[in-house]
Amino acid sequence: MNLYPKIVLFMLLSTLTMAAQNNTGTTALSYSSPQVPESIMFCGKEIDLTRFDRHERMDRELLAFTYMHSTSLQTIKRANRYFPIVEPILKEHGIPDDFKYLMAIESNCSPLARSHVGASGLWQFMQTTGREYGLEVNKNIDERYHVEKSTVAACKYIKNAYNKYKDWIAVAAAYNGGQARIAKQMESQQIDETLDLYLVEETARYVYRIIAAKIMFSNPAAFGFRLKASDLYMQVPYKEITVTTGITNLAEWAKKQGTTYALLKNLNPWLRDNFLQNVSGRTYHIKVPIPEKMHYNANTIIPHDKRWVIE
Repeated sequence: MNLYPKIVLFMLLSTLTMAAQNNTGTTALSYSSPQVPESIMFCGKEIDLTRFDRHERMDRELLAFTYMHSTSLQTIKRANRYFPIVEPILKEHGIPDDFKYLMAIESNCSPLARSHVGASGLWQFMQTTGREYGLEVNKNIDERYHVEKSTVAACKYIKNAYNKYKDWIAVAAAYNGGQARIAKQMESQQIDETLDLYLVEETARYVYRIIAAKIMFSNPAAFGFRLKASDLYMQVPYKEITVTTGITNLAEWAKKQGTTYALLKNLNPWLRDNFLQNVSGRTYHIKVPIPEKMHYNANTIIPHDKRWVIE
């Protein structure tokens, strides 16, 4: 749906830390290339990756995840916090679980993500699209940054696209390229397989990036990412407070709840100002962290997926 961040040179240069001394005393760099599988299941459909063009496209995206170290590592760490929230919502709305990887490449699992064109949140909605799918978006409240509500909106968008295409791969491509554009290109190019479309580079790479994310999450160690359970980001315990009126000063309100303004905004990034206007008397549920449960304890962090960590 948005333009995803381009891989920049300084990320690739971080591989210099892998340097080793060879027999001549000069510095030799050590690189490896992750293996491209012959096929992979995506949304219940087996995708053949043996044809040369598909193999090379997949190889490109796997290399990108391998050498985009800090971004890939943070995406996995954040997933430990947000996948447990997103997965049940996808299931409830009949959306294949693999679409969580679409979210991962859209925002790197950061609910604060914002693109240069203004797409925002975990699912990178533009303002107009967010409102179209039921999100409140204004200067005071922006539910594109609301983890649960934006995921429900994404489910509605994805389901709407599936009703049009009856193909999950086409739906994934349309999330980036637009529903009308993908339909038009499939008709003009006279093909049935979305992966066989000739598209602008960003959209052509998009589904392969989703698949690459799935492969990486399935075995991070194969990419050189050796995380311990304690490296993952914890799920922050909180209580919810229901409000139906405005709040003139969120800092004062947060203090009365036993927390800080910064922590309140951390758990509720959809609150975009230092007050809650609420002139229409809507009902909001504000998350307030539980003070005694906010601290990291290496012995209590449980990985959402055991494949993400080493023993």
